[in-house]
Amino acid sequence: MSYAEAEQRVLSGDAKRVDEIDGQFAIMVASGKTVRMARSIGRPLRYFLAKLVDGPCLIVAERMDEIVARLTEMGISDQFHPSYTRMVPAHHVVQIELLGCPDPNPKYVRFFEPQRNSLPADLSLIGEQYVARLSQECDRWLDTIPAMEPIGVLFSGGIDSGAVLVAIYDRLLKRGESPARLKAFTLRIDHSEGDAAQALEFVRKCRMEELLEIVDCKSEALNWRETVHVLEDYKPLDVQSGTMAMALCREIRNRYPEWKHLADGDGGDENLKDYPIEENPELTIRSVLNNLMLYQEGWGVHAIKHSLTYSGGQSRGHIRTSAPAAHFGFSGFSPFALPRVIEVAEAIPFIELTDWDHRKLYDLKGEVIRRGIQSVCNIEMPIFEKRRFQHGAIDKARFAELFPKDEAEYRFEFLSAYQPTR
Repeated sequence: MSYAEAEQRVLSGDAKRVDEIDGQFAIMVASGKTVRMARSIGRPLRYFLAKLVDGPCLIVAERMDEIVARLTEMGISDQFHPSYTRMVPAHHVVQIELLGCPDPNPKYVRFFEPQRNSLPADLSLIGEQYVARLSQECDRWLDTIPAMEPIGVLFSGGIDSGAVLVAIYDRLLKRGESPARLKAFTLRIDHSEGDAAQALEFVRKCRMEELLEIVDCKSEALNWRETVHVLEDYKPLDVQSGTMAMALCREIRNRYPEWKHLADGDGGDENLKDYPIEENPELTIRSVLNNLMLYQEGWGVHAIKHSLTYSGGQSRGHIRTSAPAAHFGFSGFSPFALPRVIEVAEAIPFIELTDWDHRKLYDLKGEVIRRGIQSVCNIEMPIFEKRRFQHGAIDKARFAELFPKDEAEYRFEFLSAYQPTR
């Protein structure tokens, strides 16, 4: 599908036609006073309604600082505050009518609504379909990259980045292309053995040791304040993960000035609902399993808890991965965040498979991926205990020294960029 055709689908406002757009995208089109915007999780899209003498002026960009730059050019930067910006929520067409004061609220039309619980409770079948879809999306991505261009994977040795690495490796072989163009980049802070040891064990068991490249970094180089401004967000877990991504992407760029393509496993936890519910007092296992794409979208555009400035779930949080990659000039790819892969995940009958049991839910992802990789790629993939990126790359005590516990500190740092000068 051409970009022009995708634009026409968004302009139509027809949810079914927009849902047929494949891959990662963020699109804005206008016809007269009507503006329509739509995006997938992997591409941010933000807007700001400025006031001019002649009427409203809608500014659309990926980032807040791009909006500020445009307002500055127009001589009206004093109108800006980050809370006045709006994020287009993933999987919705947002329609805005530029009618003037008072401008009506946007209209939201969901274009992606996967059918839930449509697969049988057969783990082997589920794994095969899920990994087959992952592999298919990786194949389509490879179609867009010249055959000799190098490809990197941000790799911890965990289930999600591991599945992406194996899927791409398998597709390269089946396409008759050399897997030597593929590298698995693993971050190691102060020679901590967490993810580095796990990653080494992973590639050894999969017989692909030649792919691994350990990327060493000193903890003094970690700067969560810098990350806050790159992400333009202040949620602690996202800033912590983003800080590790910043360190890894910076070192890859230093080593390989021309490198462009990086894949990652972001979205795998959201798809298989593999987050510790006990750590979030707002959640119960019933809310997690009963709500459509809760981890991908948050509570939904019509809920009180929905953030107009940020949206919710991975629709908000994916910036932890995409922004660091973009900041250092990489083109990122997160196949688990693609609608066609999420579609298979939402079809999994989680309630039937877990019977509302937390432990069964947390064990499910590893079993689904293990079986799927075995079936689709004929590789026996090791499964390790879940560990967040920011906890596997660095010693626990050093992590506690570097990162504040209180969200208010991250929020204060974020807002410091927008304090008026005296």
